[in-house]
Amino acid sequence: MTVAAVAERDGRFLVVEEIAEGARVINQPAGHLEPHERLVDAVVREVLEEARMHFVPEAIVGVYRWVNPGTGETHVRVSFAGRIEGAAPERTPEDDILDAHWLTYDELEDRRSELRSPLVLGSIDDYLRGCRYPLDILRDPA
Repeated sequence: MTVAAVAERDGRFLVVEEIAEGARVINQPAGHLEPHERLVDAVVREVLEEARMHFVPEAIVGVYRWVNPGTGETHVRVSFAGRIEGAAPERTPEDDILDAHWLTYDELEDRRSELRSPLVLGSIDDYLRGCRYPLDILRDPA
Protein backbone atom coordinates (compact mmCIF):
# COMPACT_ATOMS: atom_id res chain seq x y z
CA MET A 1 0.00 0.00 0.00
CA THR A 2 1.32 3.43 -0.93
CA VAL A 3 0.18 7.01 -0.39
CA ALA A 4 0.78 10.12 -2.49
CA ALA A 5 0.16 13.84 -2.13
CA VAL A 6 -1.44 16.09 -4.73
CA ALA A 7 -0.63 19.66 -3.74
CA GLU A 8 -1.34 22.60 -6.04
CA ARG A 9 -0.16 26.17 -5.66
CA ASP A 10 -0.82 28.86 -8.27
CA GLY A 11 -1.46 26.28 -11.00
CA ARG A 12 1.68 24.30 -10.18
CA PHE A 13 1.89 20.85 -8.63
CA LEU A 14 4.42 19.65 -6.09
CA VAL A 15 6.57 16.82 -7.41
CA VAL A 16 9.88 15.28 -6.48
CA GLU A 17 12.70 14.23 -8.70
CA GLU A 18 14.05 10.91 -7.50
CA ILE A 19 16.03 7.85 -8.43
CA ALA A 20 13.85 4.75 -8.79
CA GLU A 21 14.95 1.43 -10.24
CA GLY A 22 18.18 3.13 -11.36
CA ALA A 23 16.46 5.91 -13.34
CA ARG A 24 15.83 9.59 -12.67
CA VAL A 25 12.04 10.04 -12.47
CA ILE A 26 9.36 12.52 -11.40
CA ASN A 27 6.71 11.54 -8.88
CA GLN A 28 4.41 13.09 -6.33
CA PRO A 29 5.80 12.88 -2.83
CA ALA A 30 4.78 9.30 -2.15
CA GLY A 31 5.78 6.13 -0.41
CA HIS A 32 4.86 2.98 1.41
CA LEU A 33 2.77 2.75 4.51
CA GLU A 34 4.78 1.73 7.57
CA PRO A 35 3.51 -0.93 10.00
CA HIS A 36 0.70 0.38 12.23
CA GLU A 37 0.74 3.79 10.48
CA ARG A 38 -2.46 5.56 9.53
CA LEU A 39 -2.79 6.51 5.84
CA VAL A 40 -3.15 10.22 6.63
CA ASP A 41 -0.06 10.12 8.84
CA ALA A 42 1.88 8.31 6.12
CA VAL A 43 1.22 10.96 3.47
CA VAL A 44 2.16 13.76 5.88
CA ARG A 45 5.40 11.92 6.70
CA GLU A 46 6.24 11.21 3.06
CA VAL A 47 5.86 14.86 2.02
CA LEU A 48 8.04 15.95 4.93
CA GLU A 49 10.70 13.33 4.17
CA GLU A 50 10.78 13.82 0.41
CA ALA A 51 9.85 17.47 -0.23
CA ARG A 52 10.76 18.94 3.18
CA MET A 53 7.33 20.56 3.41
CA HIS A 54 4.40 20.33 5.82
CA PHE A 55 1.38 18.80 4.07
CA VAL A 56 -2.16 19.09 5.40
CA PRO A 57 -4.42 16.43 3.84
CA GLU A 58 -7.90 17.72 3.02
CA ALA A 59 -9.48 15.02 0.86
CA ILE A 60 -8.87 11.77 -0.97
CA VAL A 61 -8.52 12.16 -4.73
CA GLY A 62 -8.71 8.46 -5.49
CA VAL A 63 -7.54 4.93 -4.91
CA TYR A 64 -5.49 3.50 -7.77
CA ARG A 65 -4.19 0.07 -8.75
CA TRP A 66 -1.18 -0.15 -11.03
CA VAL A 67 1.01 -3.06 -12.12
CA ASN A 68 4.61 -2.04 -12.73
CA PRO A 69 5.43 -3.49 -16.17
CA GLY A 70 9.13 -3.72 -15.29
CA THR A 71 8.74 -5.72 -12.08
CA GLY A 72 5.22 -7.14 -12.28
CA GLU A 73 4.52 -5.77 -8.79
CA THR A 74 1.01 -4.56 -8.08
CA HIS A 75 0.71 -1.25 -6.26
CA VAL A 76 -2.39 0.15 -4.57
CA ARG A 77 -2.09 3.88 -3.98
CA VAL A 78 -4.27 6.31 -2.07
CA SER A 79 -3.80 9.86 -3.36
CA PHE A 80 -4.59 12.75 -1.06
CA ALA A 81 -5.32 16.36 -2.00
CA GLY A 82 -4.13 18.96 0.43
CA ARG A 83 -2.19 22.13 1.01
CA ILE A 84 1.35 22.96 1.98
CA GLU A 85 1.74 24.92 5.19
CA GLY A 86 5.38 25.86 5.33
CA ALA A 87 8.72 24.31 4.65
CA ALA A 88 11.21 22.36 6.74
CA PRO A 89 14.48 23.28 4.99
CA GLU A 90 16.53 21.98 7.91
CA ARG A 91 15.47 18.42 7.10
CA THR A 92 17.66 16.30 4.89
CA PRO A 93 15.70 14.59 2.10
CA GLU A 94 15.86 10.84 1.68
CA ASP A 95 18.91 9.54 -0.21
CA ASP A 96 17.00 8.76 -3.42
CA ILE A 97 15.38 12.23 -3.59
CA LEU A 98 17.21 14.73 -5.78
CA ASP A 99 14.95 17.78 -5.49
CA ALA A 100 11.38 19.05 -5.15
CA HIS A 101 9.74 21.15 -7.87
CA TRP A 102 6.49 22.98 -8.53
CA LEU A 103 5.54 22.17 -12.14
CA THR A 104 2.55 23.12 -14.25
CA TYR A 105 0.37 20.45 -15.81
CA ASP A 106 1.84 21.30 -19.23
CA GLU A 107 5.38 20.90 -17.89
CA LEU A 108 4.44 17.49 -16.51
CA GLU A 109 2.86 16.53 -19.83
CA ASP A 110 6.06 17.59 -21.62
CA ARG A 111 8.03 15.33 -19.27
CA ARG A 112 5.61 12.39 -19.44
CA SER A 113 8.45 9.99 -20.31
CA GLU A 114 10.14 10.90 -17.00
CA LEU A 115 7.11 10.19 -14.80
CA ARG A 116 7.55 7.29 -12.42
CA SER A 117 4.14 5.89 -13.31
CA PRO A 118 0.89 6.84 -15.02
CA LEU A 119 -0.51 7.47 -11.52
CA VAL A 120 1.26 10.84 -11.41
CA LEU A 121 -0.87 12.46 -14.11
CA GLY A 122 -3.81 10.18 -13.40
CA SER A 123 -4.25 11.52 -9.90
CA ILE A 124 -3.70 15.11 -11.08
CA ASP A 125 -6.31 14.59 -13.81
CA ASP A 126 -8.78 13.37 -11.18
CA TYR A 127 -7.89 16.30 -8.93
CA LEU A 128 -8.50 18.75 -11.78
CA ARG A 129 -11.85 17.07 -12.50
CA GLY A 130 -12.81 17.84 -8.91
CA CYS A 131 -12.55 14.36 -7.44
CA ARG A 132 -12.57 14.85 -3.66
CA TYR A 133 -13.72 12.32 -1.13
CA PRO A 134 -13.89 13.11 2.58
CA LEU A 135 -11.10 11.81 4.78
CA ASP A 136 -13.65 10.26 7.11
CA ILE A 137 -14.41 7.54 4.55
CA LEU A 138 -11.17 5.95 5.76
CA ARG A 139 -11.63 3.33 8.42
CA ASP A 140 -8.07 3.59 9.56
CA PRO A 141 -7.71 3.40 13.35
CA ALA A 142 -4.43 4.44 14.95
